[in-house]
Formats: sequence, structure tokens, C-alpha cells
Amino acid sequence: MADYVYIFDTTLRDGEQSPGISLGVREKLEIAEQLRKLGVDVIEAGFPAASEGDFEAVREIARKIDGPVICGLARAVPPDIERAWEALKEASKPRIHVFLSTSDIHLARQLGKSHEQALEMVRDSVRFARGLCQDVEFSPMDATRTDPEFLYQVVETAVREGAGVINIPDTVGYAIPEEFAELIRGVLKNVSGIEKVVLSVHCHNDLGLAVANSLVALEAGARQVECAINGLGERAGNASLEEIVMAIKVRRDRLGLETGINTKEIARTSRLVSLLTGYPVQPNKAIVGRNAFAHESGIHQDGVLKDRATYEIMDASTVGQIESEIVLGKHSGRHALREQLERLGYYLDDKELDQAFRKFKEIADKKKEITPKDIEAIALEYLRTAGQEWQLAGYEVHSGGKEAPPSATITLERGDERITERAIGDGMVDAACKAIRSALGIEANLVYFTVESITGGLDALGDVTIQLEVGNRRVTGRGVATDIIEASARAYLNALNKVVRGGYPTDRGMEARGEG
Repeated sequence: MADYVYIFDTTLRDGEQSPGISLGVREKLEIAEQLRKLGVDVIEAGFPAASEGDFEAVREIARKIDGPVICGLARAVPPDIERAWEALKEASKPRIHVFLSTSDIHLARQLGKSHEQALEMVRDSVRFARGLCQDVEFSPMDATRTDPEFLYQVVETAVREGAGVINIPDTVGYAIPEEFAELIRGVLKNVSGIEKVVLSVHCHNDLGLAVANSLVALEAGARQVECAINGLGERAGNASLEEIVMAIKVRRDRLGLETGINTKEIARTSRLVSLLTGYPVQPNKAIVGRNAFAHESGIHQDGVLKDRATYEIMDASTVGQIESEIVLGKHSGRHALREQLERLGYYLDDKELDQAFRKFKEIADKKKEITPKDIEAIALEYLRTAGQEWQLAGYEVHSGGKEAPPSATITLERGDERITERAIGDGMVDAACKAIRSALGIEANLVYFTVESITGGLDALGDVTIQLEVGNRRVTGRGVATDIIEASARAYLNALNKVVRGGYPTDRGMEARGEG
């Protein structure tokens, strides 16, 4: 029988540290529920001490998501650990994840601590966490740049105090595969009691080696891997969950490992995370990119037509890339919409369905056929906008001419409050965004703007992603509509709503942001 590998998903914690990502509680719950369907063993729901928003999200996930272990991150100090436990205590399977920097550069330059003081903090923090929660994980941050002999002392101290999972993070993506495998073998050989705990790894992708390092660590004896959907994470990101899982599945002959992941949910999970975070998936992304199973070369096409195994090492259906072909139109009713939404994994209550149905009808009047991808976009557009303070109530644009520049009039609503603002710009999209910015009184600089079509055809839904810089912060917004100007306005408003609610990422500093 193959050895079991625990999949620890950190999309909602480390993944959200990607610049510009700021998820609301409802969005985090949707992702957590999909991670449950995917079959992950552990969901790292957030960092409760980092902000009130993080605390509320972790608490709601702990209350409502059954099945996986629900984990919260904490620095090696009592206030963080207490805050984590307060958020996690209603979970059926809670875990407190304590971390402390252990490399000399971090201890000297960041914490101002000696080796002796660090060991004392490890001992006290793990003991304190273990007094609150039976399941405790400990991470020595920047382990790959930590002196190995000191690392063994740190890990042994954490094991002795009751940590059931020890995670070895390559925090800055510094290691190369054989070096990382050697470090894992060293921990297993030199730490007393390590055989009684689960050894985990958490690799960053700064050198493009996160997945490779994770796999060699598993070959060396680690049995938990920390990763994120679409490889999300700060800087170059984390190890990609879908790549690790499919490598284990496809190369079981070599690795002799298995996971509990329902691989048919991979593509859906990837799309959900992409649409809610505003981070598009690159077309040639392994496993989940739209070109991952496409063949352009004539030689490849000929081979695939004769036998798919000639150029495909896995079937697209095993990762859920094959969609239902049911097509809805303007005459379709609520029942058909609900059924299609549920086939795609989205369960809305009656009130939510009514709102989504209105959006569906608006699009159906402009688009002859509505495909599953369109339906999914409608559902996710609803999830993105349902919790926003300000909603787009109406817009009017003029392309201008020789006598007048392009202009836009935008109307926003928040409860009974309405704001209408007019602006001129270099084009209609620019004018619409300026009107929104003026209405909300927020200065923002455009960093990134991209438009993609959800499906083919001239009537395709446009999917706009915008990233803004507000002060020294970045926020990302996404909007979908058949009209590119409307989609752009929705994306811009989606980004600024994150500023309004105060939940966008703050500069917590490296230690406060976590070991990932």
C-alpha cells in the first residue's frame, strides 16, 4: 500500500499574502467549502492575530467547515496563540500553527534574539499552545538558512513539548532539491522523537523549485506538504497544490505515495480561487491552464488523434477540465439555473438565487447562449459583489468627438445612499474609473489592467482584472459583463470596495505576516 501524504492547503493564509489579494469572509468561506470538496486534509484558514478580518474569517470557517483540520497561524507569543485558539475553538478538528524564525540572519537582524532565547521561546510557546489545543504544529521559519545543528535542537524542543507536526519551511525559496532532501534526511536522523510526529514541508518558489523541493522532501520521508491552489503566495508564490497532487498520482510508480484529493475538483477549485482573488491563471500553467491539454503541433495532433497517451500523460477529465455541455438561454427559468449552478458546485439560497437570476436574465438578453463557464462567472460575480459596501447602480458613457472628450456618468448605491458622479477621460473606460474614484474620494493609481473573454464569440462575457495602488498598498479587483466598459467599472469598484472595508493587506512586517 502506498504511503499517505497529508495535503495542507495555505491558500487562505499564505496565498492571500499575494499583493493585492483581499478576500472577505463570504469569499473565504466559499473557497474553504470548495477545499473541503477537493479533499484537503488541513485548511490553514488565516492568521487570527493579524487583523479583525482574519480573526472573523478563521472563526467562521472553524464553525462551518467540517471534515478537514482547521488551522490558524500564530507567532511564538502568548497573545497570538490565545487569539488563534479563540478563533479555532469551535472547530471539530482545530490546529494551532506556531512559528518562530531560527536562521541567524532572522534572529540577529529581525528579532534580536540569541539561540538560547529562541529555544526558550520555542519551548514556552509550544507548551502554551499544547495546553489549549491537542493538535499543535511548529515551524522554524527560514529553516533552509538555519544552521542544521541548531535546527535539530529547535525541532527536538518542539517535539518534546508536544508538537504533533513539525514543518520545515524553505521560507525564501533558497534551497535546491538535493540540498533540501538532505536537510529532511538530517532532521529525521538527528532529532530524538521525530518518528512520533508528522514531518511537513512548506516550499516557496523564488527559484522556481517549490514543487521539486516538495517532491524530493516526500521521497526523503516527509509526509505532509504545505501548498496553495494555483501556487498563490507572496513573492513568487508557494508550491502548487495541483502540480504536487498530480505528480504523486501520475508517478505513483516512482513515488509510491497517495493523497486523499478528489482530483476531479482541481479545475473547479482553481477557477474559483482565480476569480475570487483576481489572480488569473497563466494559459500554460501546468494542470489547470487553458492550454494544459491543448495541442497545436501537427505531429502532436496526429499522435493524440490516434492515441491520446502518445502526448498526454493524464486525462483532462481526471482534473475536472471537461465541462458539462448544457447551454441555457433567455427562456430558461430559475430551476434550470439552480440545477446548473449546483452541477458546478454553487449552492445559493432562494434570495441569492433571485439576485443571481436577475443577473442571468440581463446577460441572457445580450447573449444568445449561456455556457457553463458563463454560469460560473455569473455565480462568482455575485459572490464578489454581494458583500460590497458600494454597488454599481447604473452607468452612462459617451465616446466623445472633435468637440467633446470621452465621458462617463456613474451611479453608486450603498443601502439608501446614492452617489452620481461624472468624469472625462482619455477613453470611456478611463472616464468610468475616474468617476468611481471621484465618487468614493479615493486616490488610486492603476498598476495592472487586463481583459479576457470567458468563452469564444463576439458576444462573450468580458473578464476584467485591475490592480490598483492606494498609498503603498495594492488591491486587486475583477469584474464580468458582456460590455467591457461595465466589466471594467465593476472591477475598479470591486478593488476600491476592499479599501473602503479596510480589509486589504497591511504592511505587517515579515514576522507578523507568517512563516510563508
